[in-house]
Amino acid sequence: MQTQTLQASHAGIAVATAPDGDGYASGTSWGAILAGAAAAAALSFILLILGVGLGLSSVSPYQYNATPLGSASVGWIAFTQLAAAGVGGYMAGRLRVKWAAIHGDEVYFRDTAHGLLTWAVATLVTVAVLAGGARAVFSGAIDSGAAVATAAATAVAPAAGRANTYFADMLLRSPDGEVASESQRNEINRILLTDLASGKINGGDRAYLAQLIAKRTGMAQADAEQRVDLIYAQASQAAADAKAKATAAAEQARVAAAHSALWMFVALLLGAFIAAISAIAGGRHRDHARVII
Repeated sequence: MQTQTLQASHAGIAVATAPDGDGYASGTSWGAILAGAAAAAALSFILLILGVGLGLSSVSPYQYNATPLGSASVGWIAFTQLAAAGVGGYMAGRLRVKWAAIHGDEVYFRDTAHGLLTWAVATLVTVAVLAGGARAVFSGAIDSGAAVATAAATAVAPAAGRANTYFADMLLRSPDGEVASESQRNEINRILLTDLASGKINGGDRAYLAQLIAKRTGMAQADAEQRVDLIYAQASQAAADAKAKATAAAEQARVAAAHSALWMFVALLLGAFIAAISAIAGGRHRDHARVII
């Protein structure tokens, strides 16, 4: 195979092209890229399963997660990216066609591009696979977790119902120990919830509740009103504490999600870099092997 040289008449610059039109063919070897991406995606998925099995990681760099990452999880995610991207990039570089008539700098660039494309395709494939494959692989654990959550919710529901009637029971508490009816509790609960939502107790509601207490306990109207004020203050404080805890939990989740997202970004960036470097190494090894042959 001989190289044809054409002279550019307007500039006198020699342009080298290969016969058969190779100089004008695409510089992308998609077969090598897809092969490397398949290997990287499969290895990444396998390592993810292994990490979950060993308890080293319960998250993936391809999935958003609001759980804070520990050092073991960060290390495993980094190792997963390093191994999968390295293998995929090296295979893409080693399996691509040889560019005999291309300048060394261009070969270097193309190998780098092949590594990055392999990493990109593998990442997209893994995201798609995890959407269904992870559910199939971990179906037993997921279903067991759902069953536990359902059982816990069933057990907690009665306790939550009792907590909702606590302040109503305090208001209706009588000296003789007579238990209030369910309809009385529900009525007082609705009144308390409405007043708590507005931020202050309505004057009419206050008087009405005091009348119920006075009728039930035989207390004076003024004493009954004092009980209403006291119980409402306690209910208001409990609502404020619950809101503060919910706000703190939401903030903690936000910080954890941001922390996890940053580490996942670093892991993916590491994978892209390793894939590019590995593709360069694979391409050089292929070219060297061709020269020896």
